[in-house]
Amino acid sequence: MRRLIAIALVWLGCSLAWLILGSTLLVRSDDSSARMGDGVNALWGPAMRQLPPRATLAAPATAAGGAAKPPSDVPLASSAIDVALDLEHRKKGLVWFPTYSVDFRARYAFVNPDPEPREVSFELPLESEHALYDGFAVSENDRPVAAEVTHGVARWTARLGPSEKKSYDVRYRSRGTSRWQYDLTAGTGSVRDFRLSLTTDFGEVSFLPGTLSPSKHQSTGAGWSGSWEFSSLVASSPIGLSLPERLNPGPLASKITFFAPVSLLFFFFVVAILAHAQRRQLHPLHYLFLGCAFFAFHLLFAYLVDHVSIAPSFAIAAVVSIALVVSYARLFVGWRFALCEMGLSQLIYLVLFSFSFFFSGFTGLSITIGAILTLFVLMQITGRRDLSEAPRDPRPACAQPYRCAAAADGAVT
Repeated sequence: MRRLIAIALVWLGCSLAWLILGSTLLVRSDDSSARMGDGVNALWGPAMRQLPPRATLAAPATAAGGAAKPPSDVPLASSAIDVALDLEHRKKGLVWFPTYSVDFRARYAFVNPDPEPREVSFELPLESEHALYDGFAVSENDRPVAAEVTHGVARWTARLGPSEKKSYDVRYRSRGTSRWQYDLTAGTGSVRDFRLSLTTDFGEVSFLPGTLSPSKHQSTGAGWSGSWEFSSLVASSPIGLSLPERLNPGPLASKITFFAPVSLLFFFFVVAILAHAQRRQLHPLHYLFLGCAFFAFHLLFAYLVDHVSIAPSFAIAAVVSIALVVSYARLFVGWRFALCEMGLSQLIYLVLFSFSFFFSGFTGLSITIGAILTLFVLMQITGRRDLSEAPRDPRPACAQPYRCAAAADGAVT
């Protein structure tokens, strides 16, 4: 019983060390994400959000009798938009940021609702903070339109005849971080004759919560393309994409570290059962050093990813930890048990269980399958062995117990 209590104390001490290390990694990752995120936005641009243009009658006309007509919006008759996103991940500290460049081309058509010629003012909202617009241009029938950009809004004016329809082409190249969004019904709540085609150079497309799904989409080799087409739509939901995240070493290392006590518990349990089945005795001090070797994996991996990519860091930390366990265990259990039973157990419960965190969504299933297989193997091993610690009676069994008992009584007498 004292041996079990000592082993439990070793496990609790290692768990406390992992809790401190995991908390440190979370603080480092959060601080890096917040601090570096502002720098990435300032350098590469914010999350882009494009709104449709708005048009209003610049000055109210005077009706017969001298009454002034109130200003009114000019409806957006149609929108034909083509967008291309090119992804590029950038690393700052312990965090990878999904940055992208966007090529935006659109044709907007407006119709004068008035039966008289009117001066119309057009406004196209743009991102104003840390935004960059390369090659921004507004044109009408391939003729440049003098658009003035102030305070994040592009403005131009034109005169439209009675019920006249005019189309304007808008184009620019820009860049942003994390997500891209188009608010197709901003300011109106409705849209007519709308089409937006979006192409990406990445295939892992994730739509922002609360956004509209595409009318049709397809994979294009390593990329993706989709389109949103509406003849008439009343909605408040935008179109939005979240750029695929790359596996971040900081959050990954913290997840693996917080799971480490479970891995060590599996390892201690399996090694204790196998050692008992083979009549081998492990001292609690042995378990302490084995736990320290486990902790060395997470400590080395946590600080190696600052300087080396994730895969080599993981491999180096795994090799170092297994070498520590095997080279230490062979001194008191021999090479065979150290390599086969202990080394293989560490490979499964430390390395493979930790490696499952590389595949988001499959960690729980992998651990469950591993636990069930462990139970099966241990049941097969221990079921064929006599695990009783009581010494066997060296005397042969008696075929007639009552005569043996009488003989024993006579011998005593």
